[in-house]
Amino acid sequence: MVVRRPHSCLRRLNTLPCSRRFSLSYSAVRLPSIAPKSNIDVKHIRENPDLYAQSATLRRYNNAEENPLKIIRLFDEWKKVQGKGRSLRKRSKEIRTKIFIANNSYGHKAVGEAVEPASGQLLLNEARSLSHDVKDIEKDEAALTQQIQSLAFDLPNLTSPETPVSGEPQVVGFINELAPKPVSSDERDHVHLGKVCDLIDFTSAATTTGWGWYYLKNEGALLEQALVQYALTVARHHAFQVVSPPSLVYSHVGSACGYKPRDEGNVQQIYAISQDEGDKESLKPGLSLAGTAEIPFAAMKANTEFHPADLPLRIVGPSRCYRAEAGARGAESKGLYRVHEFTKVEMFGWTMKDDSAKLFHEMLAIQHKILTSLGLPCRILEMPASDLGASAYRKRDIEAYFPSRRGKNEGWGEVTSTSMCTDYQTRRLSTTVRFTDGSLRYPATANGTAMAVPRVLAALLENGWDEKDKIIRIPKCLWPWMGKESIKMKPQGSLKEL
Repeated sequence: MVVRRPHSCLRRLNTLPCSRRFSLSYSAVRLPSIAPKSNIDVKHIRENPDLYAQSATLRRYNNAEENPLKIIRLFDEWKKVQGKGRSLRKRSKEIRTKIFIANNSYGHKAVGEAVEPASGQLLLNEARSLSHDVKDIEKDEAALTQQIQSLAFDLPNLTSPETPVSGEPQVVGFINELAPKPVSSDERDHVHLGKVCDLIDFTSAATTTGWGWYYLKNEGALLEQALVQYALTVARHHAFQVVSPPSLVYSHVGSACGYKPRDEGNVQQIYAISQDEGDKESLKPGLSLAGTAEIPFAAMKANTEFHPADLPLRIVGPSRCYRAEAGARGAESKGLYRVHEFTKVEMFGWTMKDDSAKLFHEMLAIQHKILTSLGLPCRILEMPASDLGASAYRKRDIEAYFPSRRGKNEGWGEVTSTSMCTDYQTRRLSTTVRFTDGSLRYPATANGTAMAVPRVLAALLENGWDEKDKIIRIPKCLWPWMGKESIKMKPQGSLKEL
């Protein structure tokens, strides 16, 4: 595995011929020297405009539907400009040759000294004029290239044939199908259970930070750690290496992974870190809180060359995740179901394109193992194109049964998601594979949730509530970390603020 140095990337950019420089990205924003240089396959977009336009339409990326045709038009314009540039360079070379021959015929070395005054001055003037014209042409070429790359960058990934286009997910399987589905009741709601068992404090969090945040307390906090440790244990048994990622990422890194500051409805998606005036004036790159560890995991191998023997590479790790779009208050998003900050264990991997489906199904198998052991009734969904993010080629979600949400989607709520991303992210992050013949290819990536703590915790409280004994039963797989088999209600008089 080789990590490419940023200065060598810049040298390579300046020495590539025009036809190859066309495939490199140009940015109007000043980026740090270590920022990856994207290499989107613009040729494939030009050759398959309908395919890319359809993918944008299916995902409701209305602002990108026309990008493929715009790219074709701009590329035609670029070819005309390049042709004009070739003619100018050819003429410039002819003029300089005439000047050189004239100078040598008079035996002088200095350009222009021996050329007849009138004709020599005309040649020199034309040479200078051509030099300015060539520089203008190169600026036009670069500007057109930047526009094309920007349009290509904003396109979503192509869509798998396995992906439904109807707009509705397809149920493809169940987990713990025979497990009982308790009926909804006020007593079984995880918000109520979190209060009477002294596990969750929403009131203090609302005062401290606002709606969408929470405190986990006592066995609630221990349950969070138990879920994290159990998920890591299962993933490690499947050859995943544990990595603890940073929570802050450059905003341009998030964009390269397919995450935008705002969605198509202009709703804020991420939390951006504010900059002081000095940072803004110096065009210092902005930072954002990662909405998922997928972003820092993908960027971990930016500007990196793998060897084929390095792949597949699988990593897993816990992180705090930050989501600005937690949604409006209401029954469908109350409690722990939709929050602004939470703990999640994420799986991520790099592999060759032909093996990407295998890695995808490995992640699904891990999720199946975890949720089976937790005893939660679940269903597996093949997600429609309208539910795919920019980077996903194919996605499967697993939904658990929440008694408190029975009036919404029959109680089903998402607890995991797994995506195949082809080379969408690696092309934007300059992650490549170097083969023995010297050729470079872009590996595929995949990502999946091993454990989304708040939702799984809420599902465990609601499904584990024993109305007869007034206790919450803990799944056996979590006992080693919990040190107990159940959680009891706290006497009303004993509930105290920490």
